[in-house]
Amino acid sequence: MKIVATGLLVGAAVIYFCMRWLEHRDGADVAAWVGFVRAASEAGMVGALADWFAVTALFRQPLGLPIPHTALIPRKKDQIGDQLGGFVQENFMTREVIEDRVASLDLPRRVSTWFADPANKPRVNDEVSRIFKLCSEMLRDEDVERLIQAALKWAAEPLWAPPAGRILEQLVAENRLEPVIQLACDRAHEWALGAQPLIDRVVDRDGPAWAPRFVTHLVGDRIYRELTEFTYKVRADPQHELRIAMHDFVEDFARELQEDDETIAKFENLKSELLGRDEVTGAASTAWQAGKAVIEQMLDDPESTLRTSLSDAVVQLAERVRDDEPLQAKLNGWAVRAARHVADNYSAEIISVITETVRGWDAAETSRKIELQVGRDLQFIRINGTVVGSLAGLAIYTVSVLLFP
Repeated sequence: MKIVATGLLVGAAVIYFCMRWLEHRDGADVAAWVGFVRAASEAGMVGALADWFAVTALFRQPLGLPIPHTALIPRKKDQIGDQLGGFVQENFMTREVIEDRVASLDLPRRVSTWFADPANKPRVNDEVSRIFKLCSEMLRDEDVERLIQAALKWAAEPLWAPPAGRILEQLVAENRLEPVIQLACDRAHEWALGAQPLIDRVVDRDGPAWAPRFVTHLVGDRIYRELTEFTYKVRADPQHELRIAMHDFVEDFARELQEDDETIAKFENLKSELLGRDEVTGAASTAWQAGKAVIEQMLDDPESTLRTSLSDAVVQLAERVRDDEPLQAKLNGWAVRAARHVADNYSAEIISVITETVRGWDAAETSRKIELQVGRDLQFIRINGTVVGSLAGLAIYTVSVLLFP
């Protein structure tokens, strides 16, 4: 486009000098049309040069001459950035504009409809897993280990005994320990049924050396029968004395955890010793690393249960929002309030992105990029200047000839 515009200027100059040559050669006998063409070409040159200067002055100094008010974009780059930021802030970042725009977007309905669309489920699956992987990568193992250690230290500071006693007392009052006691009785009876070899070995080892072998076998059989019969009775009878004694023991222990200083001190010492052991913190760190590896492996598998469950949960939530208009209205209200808060408190910070970015641009590079973006239209200005100047010159010359023949 520069070549075309410059070519018109050169063409107008060539025509002008040709006409001047004809006028010089023919003198008073020159043809009448020569004056009209000379006037048009002369005015075209003036228009072309004027518009060339105007267009060039935007981006650089014409011919490298330090003419005032030229190279406007390189010299005014920072001011342009400030004015652009101010324009955006005054016309786009006001509370009224932001509220109206966010409300008209109806984001909750649009977003939930997109997420709930079955055609988008593979994309949802990928994006949800990518977000969780990113969060996993952002969590450094050292930070998590320190967090675990801090959590264990924090958990060890308060007294555990009284709350544990109250919980245990509540479980007893609600008869929640009966299944545990029943399970213990069942396991004890099962162990007793298989204890015959153990009993025989103990009787043979600890029995009198002078006793005949058949006597020790009889004793072992009697002990086995008594043990299995006793454990069966305890297992089968919810009101057995041993089970009642177990209930009483738990009740007393729950009360002592809350009221007895010696029991509380023993419990707290046991807690401190347990949580203070390196094996506990090491096990927690190892569990985190193993769990992280498993989670990352499952997130890499598109068909894993974890990825499918996460995407299904997102889709179900989106379907609920999509089908619940009151919920959409509430979420839309929250979005408008959030946008209002951003507009009131952070508009200057947002606009600073524009101004600081423009300030950081290289002046010459900025001018070149802008010229490349709008340069085609600017060259049309030069072309139009040549054409309009020629027509204006022709019109002026024609009027002058008619007025002064």
